[in-house]
Amino acid sequence: QVQLVESGGGLVQAGGSLRLSCVASGNIFSSHVMGWYRQAPGNQREWVAAMTVGGTTNYADSVKGRFTISGDNAKNTVYLQMNSLKPEDTAVYYCRGQNILHDYWGQGTQVTVSS
Repeated sequence: QVQLVESGGGLVQAGGSLRLSCVASGNIFSSHVMGWYRQAPGNQREWVAAMTVGGTTNYADSVKGRFTISGDNAKNTVYLQMNSLKPEDTAVYYCRGQNILHDYWGQGTQVTVSS
């Protein structure tokens, strides 16, 4: 059973940066699309960024140019570098790994951006 564990969340002022990490209990990058999602209280879950098996990255318009998803296969870790943070980025951020047979989610890490 694969587990995903996020870390790196915290409190940061608007304009600041954070780097989130998602560690997988196995090397799943070769067979799963990896992604980041976020959910603020009272809001629906929102897709933020994705990285395909081939390494192609995609971003939601709301974070494009500010966030970067990347991976380190040797460490079984996916990152989300978040720059120029805004108060509206405040949410619980979740890591996801999916393919046709599996759908893995992490427990989430809180990101709070103060104004």
